[in-house]
Amino acid sequence: MGEGRADWIRVPVGADSARWATRGRCKLVLFVVHNVTSATRLLDVLPLFRDDLRVQLLATWTGSSPFRAGVAELLAETGVPVLPWEQALELPVDLAISASFGGQLHALSGKLTVLSHGVGYNKRLATPDTGHRTPDTGHRTPDTGCPSPEAERRTPGAGSPPVFGLSPDWLLADGSPVADALVLSHPEQLERLRAACPEAVPTAVLAGDPCFDRILAALPYRERFRRALDVRPGQRLVLLNSTWNPDSLFGDGGEDILPSLLPRLTAELPADEYRPAAVLHPNIWHGHGPGQIRVWLDRARRGGLALVDPLEGWRQALIAADVVIGDGGSVSYYAAALGTPVLMGAASADGLDARSPVAAFVRRAPRLVPHAPLRAQLDALLDGAERQRQRRRQPGTLPGPAELVSSVPGEAAALLRRHFYGFIGIPEPEEPALLDPLPLPPYERVARTAPLRVVTRLLGTGEVEVSRYADPRSEPAGDGDAHTAVHEDTLDPDRRALADVIFRYGTADDPRYGTAEEWTAEVLARHPYSELAALVTGPGGCTVRARSGALLRLSGPPAAADPAVYVSALYAWLAAGKTWEELAAGGMTVRTGRSGPHQVSVTPLTPDGPAHPGGKSGPGDQSGPDEPSGPEGPGSPFTPLR
Repeated sequence: MGEGRADWIRVPVGADSARWATRGRCKLVLFVVHNVTSATRLLDVLPLFRDDLRVQLLATWTGSSPFRAGVAELLAETGVPVLPWEQALELPVDLAISASFGGQLHALSGKLTVLSHGVGYNKRLATPDTGHRTPDTGHRTPDTGCPSPEAERRTPGAGSPPVFGLSPDWLLADGSPVADALVLSHPEQLERLRAACPEAVPTAVLAGDPCFDRILAALPYRERFRRALDVRPGQRLVLLNSTWNPDSLFGDGGEDILPSLLPRLTAELPADEYRPAAVLHPNIWHGHGPGQIRVWLDRARRGGLALVDPLEGWRQALIAADVVIGDGGSVSYYAAALGTPVLMGAASADGLDARSPVAAFVRRAPRLVPHAPLRAQLDALLDGAERQRQRRRQPGTLPGPAELVSSVPGEAAALLRRHFYGFIGIPEPEEPALLDPLPLPPYERVARTAPLRVVTRLLGTGEVEVSRYADPRSEPAGDGDAHTAVHEDTLDPDRRALADVIFRYGTADDPRYGTAEEWTAEVLARHPYSELAALVTGPGGCTVRARSGALLRLSGPPAAADPAVYVSALYAWLAAGKTWEELAAGGMTVRTGRSGPHQVSVTPLTPDGPAHPGGKSGPGDQSGPDEPSGPEGPGSPFTPLR
């Protein structure tokens, strides 16, 4: 078998593999990868073969997808032997599993099972050049499957692409089914299959949705996922989600609202009340390149947008989200199935099967009004969703996304393993069939380096309300005083030079910055127009130096709010002509919209530790030999705050 092909693997399969393989009597299971998207769905079910020494797993790549980037790296990470496609076509396997119809699947030996790589089968997609495969393109419309007049009106014309995974164009080769088993997650898919391609109905297997089951199993860990994305208590996570193609939210084939939407996510939404994040389809990520995506989203990321890993992190972000701005892709439908409100930023249903649940959802979902205030739209959607959750479901209500994603939620692992082992022809392992739990993503601190315009109001004794906006195009609306707070690493040095507050995040023992006392003094010496410098060294606290020379420690509840908020509250207090000694005596209360109140202690420091206000070595006394001197010096061009 291909002994002369240098790129063909020889172990554990190959012409002379019996000589070299340690376990050469295994049943062979081949994962057939089309692109990164389909590979991730195959990885969902790979654990169903765990601990079985009777099974050898293999992988191959059809090379038929235009989205080729990332596939080799992903397959290498699995550690499963990867066969060249030509070798896979010649290798007798016991079971082949694919999550796409791309490539010459009909030429594979062994039983072939095809899974969906989305929420069922919903998209219309032109049949690609399949080489030796000649799809049967005859269209049948049985009397029992005729669409309603309404469906007829919405169904695209005869020249429209076929429904991917449910049409003869994809399912048949030379009049026979390509797959031995087509896995469906809900009987509604079976009805559409029966109407579109009755020849493939005998191959249908109802076995649920393993991707959705992993999401459901992870719901109890929502707060952990939110903390991993640095979502603070009281914040609302706004998840921007886009599938691929020109008509998607990220695409430029329609209205192309993305260039105006991205800056508004951070400029119109108060930074401490909303946490924006984005999940992009792997075909966007790998099609245009991760580096290009980061360049396109640079300003939004500097404003606080989290760019979520499209392979490992999207499901966790979906669970964590409070609201989704999306399109007609699977992620939006999964969000709706979880009860998360979805606002349609791109609502074209032209590429969807008009009879599919996803198309019905797109037609009903509320639309984003591109040029209307964004916060008002999100708040109205969230408030309406809360009222709907409190309302009891009325009899006769149409099935919702949660009911139509899977007819057997939580059972996909057992059903799929039973099916796989039936095809392989050996008994299942005795242990329960279990999918892998969703991993806890790494902590991603908000990297907000865009200049912040901060609106503050003094509400009472030691109480300050703070609203921060990342790089707004115009002055934020609302009563109160405004100032500018800038991360030291901001892209614009001119904005930093004129900032009222300069801050950064670090650790107390980072040798690159020196001590907090040294860093704050250095910053104020370098930027004579700034009044406060703050180094955030923990989840609830920071060290602040005032232009007057005062060195203070601000400490609030751990992870309750960004400690840089406390710095802006302190600035507002001092700018109103008040003193830090008042706060040191009675504490400071900080409010940030729905979050809070946060009780913050204000402790004066000396180079050796805490001090008491008014004492010999207190930071307000600049004449003592042990007191760190203020950086302003004679002839300072401003009046220092107390």
